[in-house]
Amino acid sequence: MSKPLVSDDLWEVIVPLQPRQRPKPKGGRPRCDDRLALVGIILVLRSGIP
Repeated sequence: MSKPLVSDDLWEVIVPLQPRQRPKPKGGRPRCDDRLALVGIILVLRSGIP
């Protein structure tokens, strides 16, 4: 199994820096998990995928 891109220790540091989720009065699509979004960003930056 490969090493995770965002370790639990790193995630604990990042969580307080995230903005709070504001309620959406008109509804809309629910947000994806913040940790998964960060993993996707790091994957693109590390691999060079356009």
